[in-house]
Amino acid sequence: MSASPVPVETSGGPGIDAETLLRRIEWTVLRRLDGLLQGDYRTLFRGFGIDLADLREYQPHDDVRYIDWNVTARMQSPYVREFLQDREVAAWFLLDLSGSVGFGSQPRRKRNVALEFVAVLARVLTRHGNKVGAILYSDQVDQVIPPRGSRRHVLHMLDRIARHPEGGARRGTDLGELLARAQSVIPRRSIVFLISDFISAPGWESTLARLNRRHEVVGIRLYDPLEVEMPDLGLVVMQDAETGEQMFVDTHDRRFRERFAAAAQAREEALYEALGSAGVDGVELATDERIDEALLRFSTMRKRRSQLATGGPSAGAGI
Repeated sequence: MSASPVPVETSGGPGIDAETLLRRIEWTVLRRLDGLLQGDYRTLFRGFGIDLADLREYQPHDDVRYIDWNVTARMQSPYVREFLQDREVAAWFLLDLSGSVGFGSQPRRKRNVALEFVAVLARVLTRHGNKVGAILYSDQVDQVIPPRGSRRHVLHMLDRIARHPEGGARRGTDLGELLARAQSVIPRRSIVFLISDFISAPGWESTLARLNRRHEVVGIRLYDPLEVEMPDLGLVVMQDAETGEQMFVDTHDRRFRERFAAAAQAREEALYEALGSAGVDGVELATDERIDEALLRFSTMRKRRSQLATGGPSAGAGI
């Protein structure tokens, strides 16, 4: 997907203090999530088992990676393996910090939303004894932060993300490089959060599918409402967030706004088709939305998928 034009106002405002951010997250977002989820985060994190617990017949929406092909051949019917859940889960955040992620028409930029998301999920995981790590990408992979499990490590990781310079326009964004690096540095099966606006050179889709065969990958799509629908603002300067190219456009022209919305819709459909083909769940994070609301929506989606897989009371419901 090529970069989409966005208005030139992409300044980020003052720097973010990691301790202040994390304290605010712990006192507001995490408290609300604890109450609404009643402390049960298993709908967000499935965990990965190493001990075989049982075999059962395959059901629609089961993960095909757990099919036991030897038993399937003997029984002439597909069977899947069920595992005992690990107490410890390793999670990695793959962060796209390229130029387009610095955009935001709201008080928060996409980059700020990504940082808040990492803060929430990292603390949820480390509070339950798990480890978190990160790979930071601008227009190349710049830093790899190995996973650890303390609050101090979360602060260190947030500080590195907050201080990381925005990607320039030297080469543009290629998510395939980020995903390939993740394949080489993540040693054991993990939960992987790919956090990006997915404005990238094409070709990353096959690498994502390969990564998801080894790990459980969740795609976190960052976006700003102004990237989806252009209001009537009159004559404005637009800038390609990846290349820096600028042009004047007349947003008073209804046909231009319609073409802009159609192009945005086409990019969104192509993205979710790519995620679906790779077997990856997708979550949207907008600059004008609260993080806890997005996570609750994600939790509901995961719970419905689990019920569909086990034939529970909500089987057949849409996601």
